[in-house]
Amino acid sequence: MESSDTRYARSGDVYIAYRVFGAGPFDLVFASGMDFPSVEFHDHAAGSDFGELTERMRVIRFDKRGTGASDRVSGVPSLEERMDDVRAVMDAVGVERAALLGHVDGAAMAILFAATYPERVFALVLFLGKPRFVRAPDFPWVPTREEYEQVTQSWLAEVVDSTQLERAFAPRLQKPVSDPEVRERARATRLTISPGSLVALRRMNMDIDVRGALSTIQVPTLIVHRSADMDDENDTSATEIARYMAARIPASRVMEVGRFEWMPYKAIADFVVDAWERRAVERRRVLATVLFTDLVDSTARAAELGGAWPTLLTEHNAAIRRELARFRGETIDTAGDGFFASGFDGPARAIRCACAIRDAVSSLELEIRVGVHTGECDIVDGKLAGLAVAVGARVAAQADTGEVLVSGTVKDLVAGSGIAFDSRGVRELKGLGEWPLYAVAGLGS
Repeated sequence: MESSDTRYARSGDVYIAYRVFGAGPFDLVFASGMDFPSVEFHDHAAGSDFGELTERMRVIRFDKRGTGASDRVSGVPSLEERMDDVRAVMDAVGVERAALLGHVDGAAMAILFAATYPERVFALVLFLGKPRFVRAPDFPWVPTREEYEQVTQSWLAEVVDSTQLERAFAPRLQKPVSDPEVRERARATRLTISPGSLVALRRMNMDIDVRGALSTIQVPTLIVHRSADMDDENDTSATEIARYMAARIPASRVMEVGRFEWMPYKAIADFVVDAWERRAVERRRVLATVLFTDLVDSTARAAELGGAWPTLLTEHNAAIRRELARFRGETIDTAGDGFFASGFDGPARAIRCACAIRDAVSSLELEIRVGVHTGECDIVDGKLAGLAVAVGARVAAQADTGEVLVSGTVKDLVAGSGIAFDSRGVRELKGLGEWPLYAVAGLGS
């Protein structure tokens, strides 16, 4: 198997470490879980049959920011930043479109990436993935927050103490503690993730919920799960989670492997090759973040200012377009003094843009309200349409003067971004039912 040395892609101010394995007519990007050894220690964890992939395609592995050979960062990286890192690595390698393989917490990011950037993904594989990590009334197959935190503390003790980590890996690798492979795997894990990073990333996972993105995935998807948990043969929750995702991802199928089995590389390779050969050229749906603005009391201000109003309105429009350009958004439509925008790389950037727009307009002694929502949009004649657009407009209508109001979907998707929210309760959106809404209270660092 041919492989490159570790290389680096620039993602904003952060350098992301990656390696390229094998060769082939198309590419697969591997987003691994947090405890999977760094690209520097790939050979200690990939498995002897990894060549089933690299003989048929080029495989790109990378270390998430804050782990492995990638730059350490302050705070906890959001899913949006992780998606930025994937795009940066793909661009550095020269990949326009790839299959995406998400492992454990890497699967949540892969789900969101495939839904947000369908033009860059032709197939999705999820291994031991889940869209949410802590229990909800309608998602009972995962631990409570308290139980998840207990597991985090157990993992922390293992990472801090190499002996404990070796004892934990031995049954998972089905080898004695004294086996060199066990010791090397434990060492590679400790050099991949620090104790502080482990705790921070695990706690960030508790706020992840990408269930809303599942139905928007339009690429063939393979969901692979184990028949039972490695540490508890009676725990079959992974089966229920796989069925849950398969019921919501349109073009998906489920594959089960044994309790101690690793990734079924040959089956994954077969699936990806078939998806490549059948890939669709056009995508008609996309997960998008929409932003709506509405100028408050514009009729009264127009009457008050008379002939000066058109000039002020022109300045208002220019300020909004300037901030949209700064945050990589684009105007989809305008209606009177309101803007409908989208095209953002993710919901966190849309929120920051919304706050910047509000502040820029306020400096003109005008007041606006802004609404932000993320959902499945249809592409009709090159423009966004559908339920998500209607929800975004209704959210904006619910906002108070000077308020940036977001849907609960947006709040769930920006976990780890540092953005703070105040609940505005559950409100009726005309013709669309009840929705939990949140006002942006702070943008963090």
